[in-house]
Amino acid sequence: MADSNVPDLDDHDDEFHTADAGASETYPQQCSALRKNGFVMLKNRPCKIMEMSTSKTGKHGHAKVHMVGIDIFTGKKYEDICPSTHNMSVPNVKRVEYTLIDIESDGFVSMMDDTADTRNDIKLPEGELGQEIRSKFENGDQLKITLLKACGEEAIIACKPENESKR
Repeated sequence: MADSNVPDLDDHDDEFHTADAGASETYPQQCSALRKNGFVMLKNRPCKIMEMSTSKTGKHGHAKVHMVGIDIFTGKKYEDICPSTHNMSVPNVKRVEYTLIDIESDGFVSMMDDTADTRNDIKLPEGELGQEIRSKFENGDQLKITLLKACGEEAIIACKPENESKR
């Protein structure tokens, strides 16, 4: 005889909602294994490590690592201190090169990758880099654009003449 307070397991449909392929935006790495010019998440932002220093082991037994990083998208400076044996999140950073096709009047760029796929959803960066790309493009230079992707964000971080790119 079934207990009336216990729900029947057959009455429930399992629903799973997922929107990605299971790839994480970050992975853990021990603080002592991080290196200058590497990447780390500081204050929940993907940063490039500019300075690192390790203090001596204190009375509580952990050496501390002091890190200074620059946000790879905004250029803002962040600092953090972490015990060397603790894990920190490291962003999965991907660099993709595109050939610049056009710059729209609204500042969006048209670009093509090595497989001939095109994109036009990225805006020209503000400041000197954006001005440099625009002026070189208007001078008729063929440019390779470097796009950095991390944590769901993308930004153009560099440009170089087409003939300098690695084949």
